[in-house]
Amino acid sequence: MMEILHTFLLPSAWVALLTLAFLEIVLGIDNIVFLSIMSSKLPEHQQPKARFIGLLLAMLARIALLFGVSLLMRLTQPIFSFHASWIDGSITGQSIIILLGGLFLIYKSVTEVHHKIEGADENVNINTKHPSFWRIIAEIVALDIIFSFDSVLTAVGMVSFRDFGYGGAMAIMITAIIVAVLMMMFFRPN
Repeated sequence: MMEILHTFLLPSAWVALLTLAFLEIVLGIDNIVFLSIMSSKLPEHQQPKARFIGLLLAMLARIALLFGVSLLMRLTQPIFSFHASWIDGSITGQSIIILLGGLFLIYKSVTEVHHKIEGADENVNINTKHPSFWRIIAEIVALDIIFSFDSVLTAVGMVSFRDFGYGGAMAIMITAIIVAVLMMMFFRPN
């Protein structure tokens, strides 16, 4: 607890917090767009509630992902090393996670762009019945977890565990996520 309090007395912690909160807001814009699209499938009177619950659950999912990824990012011991006349290096758990996360984001971006370019199939039967509230919430949370990897990886990559300690770094990252989600809740469409 003292580590966390000491962290927030450091000017560098406030700079890290403000920078990370800004980046979380920017990276959360896709979540707001997605949330608006998904909630628009509901009756109009349920849409604001779905947006609020979706953002709240998104925040909790991001914090849970943050704990999972940050624990994995501490895997800095080399799994194996390679030495050649022209290159030396080692593979750690951290480098594997960053590589897989980057590949996932590239894959997701390409498939989403491809889907947007291809458009909807004209032969698909359009159902005018509204989907259930909780089904939409489940879809929002599931896809928010996927879209949250970029912000969680950014948070873990930006805040130094070495400079602030594990507790202090986690406090900065969680605070930035909460600030970003509160800003999204405040500016969400009604």
